[in-house]
Amino acid sequence: MPVTMQADKSALIVIDVQERLCPAMNDPRRVLHNGVRLVMGAQRLDIPVLLTEQYPQGIGPTMIDLRSLVPPEAVIQKMTFSAARTPELIARLREMGVTQLVIMGTEAHVCVQQTALELAELGWEVFVVLDACSSRKVADQDAANARMAANGCSMVTTEMVLFEWLGEAGTPAFKDILPIIKQ
Repeated sequence: MPVTMQADKSALIVIDVQERLCPAMNDPRRVLHNGVRLVMGAQRLDIPVLLTEQYPQGIGPTMIDLRSLVPPEAVIQKMTFSAARTPELIARLREMGVTQLVIMGTEAHVCVQQTALELAELGWEVFVVLDACSSRKVADQDAANARMAANGCSMVTTEMVLFEWLGEAGTPAFKDILPIIKQ
């Protein structure tokens, strides 16, 4: 089981935070707020960011709050619930050479859970950001969190991710990310 997240080994995956899905989630503002903080922190630390979109023709694109922060080539469209079943995602992760995946998004008990479990099965260290994930029903999210944790995924928070990626205070990166943490 992974111990700490390290910036030079990590990628951030934002799962299906889309226009017609996100508003139906429990506390969607929390997901967006923490998602923006994670993407901004990752970019400052040169950590790759990928966004998935489940059937965007029907569910819409990624919410503008997140979509506006990444280049179009960071978006991977999918039809499978698990992004791990999307060859493009797996190929990109292998090209990046990362061993740790920080995952956030919706719905926690469907696409996030299936992606996290399958990526862990494939050998990546998986960290699921609790305060940047949601489902429509709290019970579904709670069950997914318990199942992912029981199967080797580390359950973390946005601030845990940012501080572990930083590793130390007093650096230029720390000074840049501190305002993001305080948001």
